[in-house]
Amino acid sequence: MTSNPGRRRGTPDKSPRGERTSGNGHGHSHSHTLSGIAADLSPFARRFVLTALGIAGLAVVVGAVLLWPSGGEHSIPAQFRGADGGPIHAVDGEVVGQTRGDCLNQMVGTVADTADIPISGAGTGPCIESVVHLTSGSHSGKYTLVEVPTNRAQSGSGPDSSVQTLGAPDDPQPGQPTLHIGDSIRLATAPGPDGQPRYTFYDFARGTSTIVWAILFAGAIILVAAWRGLRSLIGLVFAFVVLGVFTLPAILDGKSPVAVAVVSSAAILFVVLYLAHGISVRTSSALLGTLLSLLLAAVLSRASIVTMNLTGLSNDQATNLQVYQGGISVSGLLLAGFIIGTLGVLNDVTITQASAVFELAAAGEPTRLATFRAAMRVGRDHIASTVYTLVFAYAGSALPLLLLFSVAQQPFGSLLTSDTVAVELARSFVGGIAIALSVPLTTAIAAALARPAGRRDPEPEMPARPDPAPSRTGRHSMPE
Repeated sequence: MTSNPGRRRGTPDKSPRGERTSGNGHGHSHSHTLSGIAADLSPFARRFVLTALGIAGLAVVVGAVLLWPSGGEHSIPAQFRGADGGPIHAVDGEVVGQTRGDCLNQMVGTVADTADIPISGAGTGPCIESVVHLTSGSHSGKYTLVEVPTNRAQSGSGPDSSVQTLGAPDDPQPGQPTLHIGDSIRLATAPGPDGQPRYTFYDFARGTSTIVWAILFAGAIILVAAWRGLRSLIGLVFAFVVLGVFTLPAILDGKSPVAVAVVSSAAILFVVLYLAHGISVRTSSALLGTLLSLLLAAVLSRASIVTMNLTGLSNDQATNLQVYQGGISVSGLLLAGFIIGTLGVLNDVTITQASAVFELAAAGEPTRLATFRAAMRVGRDHIASTVYTLVFAYAGSALPLLLLFSVAQQPFGSLLTSDTVAVELARSFVGGIAIALSVPLTTAIAAALARPAGRRDPEPEMPARPDPAPSRTGRHSMPE
């Protein structure tokens, strides 16, 4: 087959009928929509992606079957155990009165019919006495007394006394709640010496405020993203269902945390991506790129944990879990946290890159290579901004720890190499590397599937335009 010497390679010829023909001389007519792009794919790329996703989906199903939790009972850790050895039972209450009084009031935690509870040393004592109206439970409608000691209740003297480092004398002691009249709180119930229930402060009641913020969150997403935003919220609910029904029970059942995390993440990706962005070639390319990047993140996470000798034992929750659930590997749990932690940011990067590739192909990029290069320029900007987001998110979560180390006046090198901070640094390093490598990987997959403009015929009614002058680099120039 001979080529037209006066035509740049990859540019369509103009037929005698006023239409353009592809470089192989055959005339076609295609739509300029994304569906038109997806209708004429590279056969090999299409088969490769469909086969890879089919194998991945089958592996997720098999993994879920093999790792499915047995549903057995687990012992309750001591800090979550009630006086009877079972789970903590909590009721709702509202603070309706407050005054100062002497500490160790005998009425604390008992049930009273009225809010007029006798308080010794009223108005001058070193403890804050809060009268709470019970609004749920078997004693709903009755009252109880909650006592919070202030710093004035401390005793001792000398440079080593805790009094020397406490705040204002009338403030609650460290670790004690600051209650105000009108606060909604949760009270834990336990049997007292006389067999009657005793109530103690358990936590603040946040049900109403949490629902309000959840509605505002959902409203903002749906208002801006419309139906796609609603589908993304449904996908988010599905992700939490997977974590609650499969991931956590399977790990507690003694299954490998790493295997459970990989299977859970892959299952979430399959549903969330297709639900939020629709079943399309664009979404499939992003999904394959995310799955491959997720496996890469798992390998990198394992390497970072081994080479940096991270134990995860500096985390109080991990230590308690190892004490009460000794069959769980703390290092495996740490690795699983790394994998799940990279899921959201990888999803963001890969779907953006896949969309950029298909939009650039539809906008007029002549070849797949040109589309890849243009999309990579978008990806470089995305990498730069996402790395900042990733690192500062982890730094913000570790801010109290950083302040504590600063007060301890430890060398900066010792601070960075401590287990707790090193874990957060490793998360940032692994996430950053996975993001950086996911961009060219996803871009290459999407470019192989996209139909470049130079390989597609325009509408017959559109007049042919003269070819633009080639740039020095042999491709369309775009601002960096």
